[in-house]
Amino acid sequence: MKETVLDVLMYLFESFADGGEEPDHDRSDLRDDLELAGFGAREIERALDWLDGLNTTEIETDLAAPRATTIRLYDQLEQNRIDTQCRGYMLHLEQIGILTPPQRELVIDRLLALGSDDTDIDQIKWVVMMVLFSQPGQEQAYAQMEDLVFAEDPDCLH
Repeated sequence: MKETVLDVLMYLFESFADGGEEPDHDRSDLRDDLELAGFGAREIERALDWLDGLNTTEIETDLAAPRATTIRLYDQLEQNRIDTQCRGYMLHLEQIGILTPPQRELVIDRLLALGSDDTDIDQIKWVVMMVLFSQPGQEQAYAQMEDLVFAEDPDCLH
């Protein structure tokens, strides 16, 4: 079975976010734990780099929020990797108040950092949850997103 960077991230997220357990802050120990779980070295390194990018990317919250008439234009790379349906889903998340425009930009950045040639809505859901979980004060938005993810997944018991 070929694991992706997102598989490694989802494993980490499910292991630590729901369990209330703090992840090892030592990158080497975390790498060893992931190798024991069966993930490949390349995917582990890419996932750890992805997490580093999530933790070092700052969201400009001081910027004036875009007005209701503002439209987010996607460049060619973003359009190639994030199709119309996925862009529409992110817009929907903004419209229902789960994502702010700066958070949307972070989600787009982290989606592109996955290195996948195409993005699907399930990937967006998990990246949104990881982004919201990583930010203080986003508990309500995270809970709303969690409800959306698990309400739409009949195989998952929560």
